[in-house]
Amino acid sequence: MSAEQTRIALSSVAAQLSEAGGLLAEALIASDAVKLAADDPALGALAATGPLSAGREAQIALVVEAVYEGFLLHGGSSRILNANDDELNILAGDRLYALGLAELAAVGDLDSVRELADVIAICAQARALNDRALAGAAWQLGASAIGWGSSPEAEQAKDAVCGDASAAAAALIVAARQLRAVEA
Repeated sequence: MSAEQTRIALSSVAAQLSEAGGLLAEALIASDAVKLAADDPALGALAATGPLSAGREAQIALVVEAVYEGFLLHGGSSRILNANDDELNILAGDRLYALGLAELAAVGDLDSVRELADVIAICAQARALNDRALAGAAWQLGASAIGWGSSPEAEQAKDAVCGDASAAAAALIVAARQLRAVEA
């Protein structure tokens, strides 16, 4: 997956926050200070690679990275904002969730809205359980479903999270790989 595509998407997210002004604009770090960790999952690039994203790769990358950034902020970290204020992090995270979901809803991509809503819900459960593997697996499946579409197996894997969250992480990863292996 492309680190450059992730940087471009994050720059677009930051530009939208800057344009809106206010506290979040003031909390933005300088664009040249944005550093992606070596293990950054490049989820926007992953989703943009799928056949369902054809012709709107940049939009899909932006949306997924905006929502992922919201998730990171809820955990107290960020790639584009100074994350020193817990209350501001929650506000910023919620704002970025809304930004991504609203953009998808505006173009009528309700399947992707549902996928991201599922990711957000599973990640909330993962945070409550302090289960990073579950959150990571939810993001892999969500990005894959946005790019390639869902499947009954993917839906079953998401449903399993309510039962045994530790076993569900492995099922989510398997379902994500299966989605990406299917040619649309």
